[in-house]
Amino acid sequence: MWTEYINAASIEQVTQILAQKGPAARIVAGGTDLILELERGTRAGIETMIDISRIPGLDRIRLDEDGAIHLGALVTHNHCAASKLLREKAYPLARAAWEVGAPQIRNRGTVAGNLITASPANDTITPLMAMNASVTLQSVRGVRQVKLVDFYTGVRKTVLQPDEMLVEISFQGLTAKQKGTFVKVALRRAQAISIINLAIVLTLNSATIQQASITLGAVAPTIVHAAEAEAYLEGKELSEEVIAQAAELAKNAAKPIDDIRSSADYRREMVRVFTMRGLKSLRDGQEQAGMPENPITLTGNPVTGRDSFSRSPLIHGSAIHAKINGKAYTFTSGFEKTLLRLLREEAGLIGTKEGCAEGECGACTVFLDGMAVMACMVPAPRADGADIITIEGLADGEQLHPVQEAFIQDGAVQCGYCTPGFLMSAAKLLEERPQPTRNEIEQAITGNLCRCTGYYKIVQAIEDASKIQAR
Repeated sequence: MWTEYINAASIEQVTQILAQKGPAARIVAGGTDLILELERGTRAGIETMIDISRIPGLDRIRLDEDGAIHLGALVTHNHCAASKLLREKAYPLARAAWEVGAPQIRNRGTVAGNLITASPANDTITPLMAMNASVTLQSVRGVRQVKLVDFYTGVRKTVLQPDEMLVEISFQGLTAKQKGTFVKVALRRAQAISIINLAIVLTLNSATIQQASITLGAVAPTIVHAAEAEAYLEGKELSEEVIAQAAELAKNAAKPIDDIRSSADYRREMVRVFTMRGLKSLRDGQEQAGMPENPITLTGNPVTGRDSFSRSPLIHGSAIHAKINGKAYTFTSGFEKTLLRLLREEAGLIGTKEGCAEGECGACTVFLDGMAVMACMVPAPRADGADIITIEGLADGEQLHPVQEAFIQDGAVQCGYCTPGFLMSAAKLLEERPQPTRNEIEQAITGNLCRCTGYYKIVQAIEDASKIQAR
């Protein structure tokens, strides 16, 4: 793991450190990919972690006077999913971001990080490629802009140099004559890596297609265009016959592999089937079906403006100062751990459970500066200067939180191992939506898995908790 951890205050500081440290330094924002790579030993030689999550202004989504959309390096998947601007002018990206992981992962994971990880199964690359996006890379040597299509050189390989930081993603917003969508096929409804994904953007003159962009993910070493299908669609209307032929041509562009998630043959067939479904949804004006108008983010009331973190590099033995459940803590050990292990082993707060330690099960859900996150995906030094709530802090003294009352009342527990995570997600949901619908409850707990019973009692308990809270 890391031997030095730096909470960066500016882009200039980041690029200076990268220039000094070279490949031994690594930027961390959300850390949802990087922590796993370090834990599994697939990312070796990293000594210095540069945390950019507190640099002001990098979480902005903006539209410029020329119709271009700009995403800062700290724009998360939840920022995209909840953005009305992206819903209107870059719907394929908003939909792809919403399809990533679960709310806790989307609160930490950034679009920039998704691009840099460079897996062909990563969801946000596909729509950004379809919209001809570019990335801005900055170092002490200067700034350069690279088209996303030129950014990738292979599986998990990019042209990003060790001394460069990806500071912005930009692309033209869709015009009134353009429509787009994103489709993902996975083994379950949430928290799943794509078997295939695809993005479609059409430029229309009335019902006639002037230009088509179809990009495919998880079917080649990098995201690829279905060039034959794109060319075929130009000048045509979306009849059943045209849609069927375009889908066949898109299938021909897929060169997938067999792996644990799917056979190559199944992937090719799914490209055909879902290209057809995507084109039909665009023709029929149903491309946004299934996407919630106001997605659940589990952010509630984020804690902002905290600037009490250390500006000096943290190393082994450095003090980590955090506020946990309203109480001040100082840690001089646990520097190299995740937040989950810091809480359990250094703070002795064992209510937060370790299930998968891979951001899959939600048992370790806590609130970090007001947002629900998976504690196993957060580096322990990120706790410095942070405000953290764990399951031990959910009740108000002897008064249980409404979700705790409802879980007891409805018997919404079996072995109890997953229960702390469910309670934390439910509590944050009720902060965000005091009277949630059943669909919103289901969205909120997509990141929480229970392996020994069903979800009916859990959903019922959350519904009842909203009534208790309203008393």
